[in-house]
Amino acid sequence: MTPASMLGYTKQVLSKVSFDLSLFEKELRKSIRLVAHTEVPQLLAWCRASFTSRPFRLIIERCFRCVAPAV
Repeated sequence: MTPASMLGYTKQVLSKVSFDLSLFEKELRKSIRLVAHTEVPQLLAWCRASFTSRPFRLIIERCFRCVAPAV
């Protein structure tokens, strides 16, 4: 699978596992590692737009802070 197609794939996975916060966090961390470095800001923007409730926002900010502090 090419890095370009990983972004779409990770979006699908994150949508499907969003029923479980701990699984969502695990898959989000994995997704950040798998997508191309230049696509990390796109993944962050999509996550923020797609998962707006507080528990998700906290997980998203924590995961992206650890991996990409400049994003």
